[in-house]
Amino acid sequence: MRTDHLSFPCFLGRRVHLGVTGSVAAYKSLELLRLLVGAQVGVGVTLTASAQRFIGAESFRALGAQTVDTAMFAESPAEAQLGDPFAHLTPGKSAQALVIAPATANILAKLAHGIADDMLSTQALAFRGPLLLAPAMNPAMWAAPATQSNWRTLLDRGAIAIGPACGDVACGDTGAGRFAPVEHVYAEVLRALSPKDLAGKKVLVTLGPTREAWDAVRYLSNPSSGLMGACLAMAAWLRGAEVHVVAGPTAYDFPPGVTVTRVTTAREMLDAAAAAWPTADIACCTAAVCDFRPVPPSTGQGRKLKKRDLAVEAGAGLAISLEANPDILRTLGEGKREGQMLIGFAAETHDLLGQARLKLAEKRLDLIVANRVGVPGSGFDSASNTVAVLDRAGRSEQWPELPKPEVAWRVWDLLQLL
Repeated sequence: MRTDHLSFPCFLGRRVHLGVTGSVAAYKSLELLRLLVGAQVGVGVTLTASAQRFIGAESFRALGAQTVDTAMFAESPAEAQLGDPFAHLTPGKSAQALVIAPATANILAKLAHGIADDMLSTQALAFRGPLLLAPAMNPAMWAAPATQSNWRTLLDRGAIAIGPACGDVACGDTGAGRFAPVEHVYAEVLRALSPKDLAGKKVLVTLGPTREAWDAVRYLSNPSSGLMGACLAMAAWLRGAEVHVVAGPTAYDFPPGVTVTRVTTAREMLDAAAAAWPTADIACCTAAVCDFRPVPPSTGQGRKLKKRDLAVEAGAGLAISLEANPDILRTLGEGKREGQMLIGFAAETHDLLGQARLKLAEKRLDLIVANRVGVPGSGFDSASNTVAVLDRAGRSEQWPELPKPEVAWRVWDLLQLL
C-alpha cells in the first residue's frame, strides 16, 4: 500500500507512547514505529510480558524508540538504580497520545475495569491524553460478549477505535478481529497529534486523472498519480476536517474516516463533485481532468477496435474526433454559495502566474495553486512540486521545490489567512 501521501514531515517535537501486547500481530508494531520515526515523532514503547514472547525490546531500540519499558519492577538492584522509578507516569507527562497496537482482549478488559497490574496497564490508567486502540485477536474472542462490553465501555469513555479489520487471522479462521492496516493506525496516530484548525469543516477534494474511453480497451488520459490531491485530503483530515474524496483511477488508499467516491470519467467526476458540493465548506480541485473525450467510432462499439474494422493500413493516418468535457472547477465556482471556499490547481507548461491569475478570476476561486509540469521535480507523478500560490485578496507566493505533503500542509496553513 502506498504511504507517500502520509509522509508529513511536520511532527518534530511531538511524542507518542506505543504499547504492544501479546498478539501474533505484534511484529506489525515495528512498521508503525518506523513510520512514526520517519514523521519525526518521538516514540516511547512498552512491551507486555506476553508481547516479548513474540518480539524483543532490541528490535524497537534498533528502529529508533527513545525508551523501551518491559517490566514494572527491575530484576536486580543494579537495574533498579539505573531505571526510572516513575516510568509508569512518564507517558502521561511527556506524550501527546497513547496507542496500543496491537491490543489484545486481555488489555481491553484491564483498561475497561481499571486493572493496573503491569507497566502498560499502569501507564494507561495514569494517561489523560488521547487513547488509541487497535485490537487484534481471534474473531471468536472479538465477538465474545465480555470483549464487546469492554470495547463499548472504552469507546464511551472517549477511546479512539482503529479497526479491527475483517479477514484471515493466524489460526486460519476468518472474520472481524484482524489487526487494521498499519497505514491506517499510523494515520490515526498522526491525527491525534495534529492541530484541529479544520475541525467542523466539510472538505471536498477531487484528485487523480480521468480516463475517457475510445473503445473497450483504449482511453485518453494523462500521467497524474493523484499524489498532490491525496496529500491535501489527508492533511485536511489530520487537521480535523470531515473529508470527501472524489478520486479518478489512482492507487491511493484512505483511512475509514475519509469518504471516498471512485470515478473514471470527467462526467462521473462532475456528477460526484456536484452532489457533494452543496453541503461542503471547502472544495479543493486537484484532479487532472481530461478537457476532451474521444467520440467513439460508430463501427464496433463496445469492443476492441481493430485496424480492419476501421479500414486502416499500417503507416496510414487515423482521425479521431474529440468533444469537450464539462469544466468541473467552473461549474463548482458558478454554484458557490456565501461562505464556501474554492481552491483550484493549475498545471501549466508556460506563463505560470499569468495563467493562474486568469483562472483565479474566471472560475471564482478563493485560492489557486499553479505548478509547472514537464520539468524535473514538479508536476505529474513527481514526489515534489514547485508552485506559485495566489489568493483572491491579491497575495502571491512562490514556493521552492517541496515534497507534496509539505505543499499540502502549507496550503491549509495559507487558507487560514482568508
